Amino acid sequence: MDRRKALLLGDYSYPEFHPLQGVDEEISHILQDWMTVQCSENRKMLLKENLASFDLCISYCDSRKEVLSPQQTAGLLSYVSGGGGLLVLHNGITLQGRYEIAQLMGARFQRHPAAGPLSFKVTEPDHPIMEGIEPFEIQEEPYRFDFDPFTEKTLLMEYEYEGQWWPAAWSLSYGLGRVVYLMPGHNQPSFQHEGYRKLLLQAAKWAGRFPG
Repeated sequence: MDRRKALLLGDYSYPEFHPLQGVDEEISHILQDWMTVQCSENRKMLLKENLASFDLCISYCDSRKEVLSPQQTAGLLSYVSGGGGLLVLHNGITLQGRYEIAQLMGARFQRHPAAGPLSFKVTEPDHPIMEGIEPFEIQEEPYRFDFDPFTEKTLLMEYEYEGQWWPAAWSLSYGLGRVVYLMPGHNQPSFQHEGYRKLLLQAAKWAGRFPG
């Protein structure tokens, strides 16, 4: 099988709330049959010349105070618009410091109430990412978002919180590339949930245009 490559970007040394330790092992295991996962906390990996060798970029970055440099921003935008795949997991949306990146991901993280058991339902069952995905419940942080009005998104899932349904996953096209956001992923146990593991794998394959 053609071995594809994914870059998983997060924080080992100084995460705010979500360390990459442990999560990196889960994601690598979920994707092991399809791609080799290279893990890094070095934001310089987002430079155009460094991203070029990867089929998929996965953001689990956890630093809301950090703003990407113009060169890193341009590298990620160029990568995705040129046909690369971007999979953003839970806190990975904190790369949003620059408006261009928030627009690329389709939204900004706003806030979240306290974590607890959340019910997730499928809103777009015909999308390839959602094939065979059943409703599930998982202990999670109920993230809220401000959506970019200029980005056309396909809402894939919603979660229920205090009787109201909120966006939990979406996909979009950006130039020639594909972007997916999945809200679950607060800690290592989230990635051990079978329903979420299947969702993450299918999101990675769709974003990276993997066959099969």
